[in-house]
Amino acid sequence: MTLRIQSRKQNIADLENYIQSIFEEFGLEQDLYPNILISLTEAVNNAIQHGNNNDHAKTVFVEARKRKDRICCIISDEGTGFDYQNLPDPTAPENIENPGGRGVFLMQQLSDTMRFRENGSRVEIEFLI
Repeated sequence: MTLRIQSRKQNIADLENYIQSIFEEFGLEQDLYPNILISLTEAVNNAIQHGNNNDHAKTVFVEARKRKDRICCIISDEGTGFDYQNLPDPTAPENIENPGGRGVFLMQQLSDTMRFRENGSRVEIEFLI
């Protein structure tokens, strides 16, 4: 299942219907819903804002695949990537009051596995089912 989202913040709302369709198609337990919703919302928001630089001509792609014991969600943008190995720690005292910078941290905490690919313009997030 693939969702294409034009890089406009208001299009993040389309993600909720897509996630619900993933749950219906794959027969997932509802207790996974908050983790998947928050993780994918953060990933899509980052792809729109940072990856595609809010360029409305660019697209964010979201794909979900079911494996034997997991759901793999792949979020990719049309940007050039970023240095994902040197992100500031949002839990460090100097960053606690920063209004942003928690998306990747949340995705890591709420998923079972998270990997960046293609220089950071693609993130793969897995959830055990």
